[in-house]
Amino acid sequence: MAVLPILVAPHPVLKRKAQPVAAVDARVAKLMDDMVETMYAANGIGLAAPQVGVLDRVVVVDVHERDEPRNPIRLANPEIVWSSEDTGPCEEGCLSVPEQYAEVIRPLSVRVRYLDETNTARELAADGMLATCLQHEIDHLNGVLFVDHLSLLKRNMILRKVQKQKQQKASA
Repeated sequence: MAVLPILVAPHPVLKRKAQPVAAVDARVAKLMDDMVETMYAANGIGLAAPQVGVLDRVVVVDVHERDEPRNPIRLANPEIVWSSEDTGPCEEGCLSVPEQYAEVIRPLSVRVRYLDETNTARELAADGMLATCLQHEIDHLNGVLFVDHLSLLKRNMILRKVQKQKQQKASA
């Protein structure tokens, strides 16, 4: 397994739509494993393939509590097949928009259909943080960042801060 570099907004790959994978073969399974390692190394709870420069519809998530063992979920071609009418706010952040957080309104519960790491079709019912995380990562597969759900003013403020951070790191 390897830790992959994470793309930071406004990288153009982050705005592109990912393509479905034909099957979870050895290449996709390795990508999933590398993404899990990358997510943990960055202290994240989710990661989508476009964030590591791969335009495949692949996502990994793990919303385990700090005192619980790790429990990564690997999803290929995830698709939301149902979402609740009830919505609510959740403070979101993103490894591709480092150190920036904002409240996003999303459905509180979802059901997701996907292929797991063994190429088995599965369905997962999720609520709470897992539902939010899945929606956030599936958005990435469609070229959508969490800041795209914010007002233009808030989005521009956050993206300017990210640019400033990148410039400061480059000049350091």
